[in-house]
Amino acid sequence: MVKSIFKLSPGVQSYDWGKKGSASLAAQFGKSSVEGFEVDEEKTYAELWMGTHPTLPSKLNDSTLLSDYIKSDNSLVGEKVIKKFEGSEQGNLPFLFKVLSIGTALSIQAHPDKKLARKLFDERPEVYKDPNHKPEMAIALSPFLAFLNFLPLPVLLLNLLVVPELQPIIPSDLVTKLGASLTLPTTPSPDPFLYQPIVTPPTDEQKAILKQIFNALMSADKDTFTAAIRSLVKRYKEGQDIHESERGLVDLTLMLNDQYPDDIGILCVFFLNVVEMKKGEAAFLEANSPHAYIKGDIIECMATSDNVVRAGLTPKLRDVPTLIEMLTYESGPGNKQLLKPITFGDKDDASKLYDPPIAEFSVIKVELSSGGKTSHRKIEGPSIAIITQGKGSVSLQDDKVDFSRGEVIFIGADHEVTWEATEDLEIFRAYVEAS
Repeated sequence: MVKSIFKLSPGVQSYDWGKKGSASLAAQFGKSSVEGFEVDEEKTYAELWMGTHPTLPSKLNDSTLLSDYIKSDNSLVGEKVIKKFEGSEQGNLPFLFKVLSIGTALSIQAHPDKKLARKLFDERPEVYKDPNHKPEMAIALSPFLAFLNFLPLPVLLLNLLVVPELQPIIPSDLVTKLGASLTLPTTPSPDPFLYQPIVTPPTDEQKAILKQIFNALMSADKDTFTAAIRSLVKRYKEGQDIHESERGLVDLTLMLNDQYPDDIGILCVFFLNVVEMKKGEAAFLEANSPHAYIKGDIIECMATSDNVVRAGLTPKLRDVPTLIEMLTYESGPGNKQLLKPITFGDKDDASKLYDPPIAEFSVIKVELSSGGKTSHRKIEGPSIAIITQGKGSVSLQDDKVDFSRGEVIFIGADHEVTWEATEDLEIFRAYVEAS
């Protein structure tokens, strides 16, 4: 008989940017949920993967692949999901669920949309390993810092005017063109008050100028940008001639240079929003949007893909031409990327829904005090839940699973479930529903 609710054994990824040993949440949760997993205190653990992606697929406790188990009984996925998402009848979930523990900054990157993902996969399958797009959502489990999309254009223009190290890299005619498009001065010693953030979207002309500016940065000659970064770092360390608009970026710039010395991505502090997220805050990142996670712990959910186009802050392959061409060149305040949760269900204060504007996934956060209980309506698709704090149980009909921090649960489609807490409980549940 096929079970509709059971524990999963996820996978743990070790990347250089992860946190070391037991400091990593990915390692802590892996020790709870992966049979035989032992934490090496000298190793960096970056990600816990929960899903059916072939790179690191989840398994049942008897080592059966989750995808094979789902394939054996499609009722676990549900008819509506099978009709909407290609490959789901073969046991492939349309989303990939993760926990990330970020010790050093990830690369300056973007993820392709479906059309570009197919093209990249067809042309370079050894680099871009699947044909799917990868919109993603990050929910902070701790204070979290990230680059999220381009700065409002007036702020970016001010940086180009007051940071002397950018002037050998960005042609002055582009700075002049950007200023003219914004009807802002590009003279020396600008008044910062004039360069306030704007929330109106950039025009097509401004996007074209921004593309040229970012291309000039990311395609700069190595000797030129290396000299610029070393001059910048020296100036910041000495604490001299720092414009007031730069002051909030000094510590981050020096930290990034310590992690990736002389890397062109360091200069992205003057081009991308630096966003600080509190625990529980979420950001949604559309395809073709530049970003980089800098430090902290997050829940991450995305369409099932591992496609990343990188251009800075990384020892991995950089594909600058593809990145420059794929970006949408939207810009605006960093909080524009944030996604506010709403109540899940009519009167359920214990469950909050993070619902991004894409079909592949949504995430519910459940918080219960010890002794508390809450129920979730039937969801017409499969879901995966991870317990990030506490102990408790989840039940449907006559089936009940007890769990504790770090364990991972699969729940099949079309079942109402009840959560109970024996200790203060925090759960994140990712699901797909083809409405």
